[in-house]
Amino acid sequence: MINWKSLTANLAISLGTGILSALITRNSMDTYKNLNLPKLAPPSILFPIVWTILFILMGISAYIIYESNSDQKQNALTIYGIQLLVNFIWPILFFNLELYLFSFVWIILLWLLIILMINSFKKISNVAAYLQIPYLLWVTFASYLNFMIYYNN
Repeated sequence: MINWKSLTANLAISLGTGILSALITRNSMDTYKNLNLPKLAPPSILFPIVWTILFILMGISAYIIYESNSDQKQNALTIYGIQLLVNFIWPILFFNLELYLFSFVWIILLWLLIILMINSFKKISNVAAYLQIPYLLWVTFASYLNFMIYYNN
């Protein structure tokens, strides 16, 4: 049985993080368009679509973990919260502060935290862990973009 209140709260936390970050970096796509971009750089319209999907998947995964009876759920949710905070800070570093090299180091930290989160989720729910694979893949690609933007600019 779905606990709609809990699902809504978990989705609100993840999507709210993304929305707040987008508001703080609202001119980010103007910055992005003015950079010397790598050949594999996607169009700017793709970013809000992909991130919305990823934040929804994060919220669903967190809901699954939150609703579990596992004695490891607090640890898993703590890792989830830390990676969400690191995720929130990255666009501020990259777009607002234009710290491209530091942003690359920061996104590698995020990538490592995502792997740690997936591993902690997997101990509780395979579904919650597997829902994070697109996130890991996207952040891997974003890491490439970040490094190449640092290198090109």
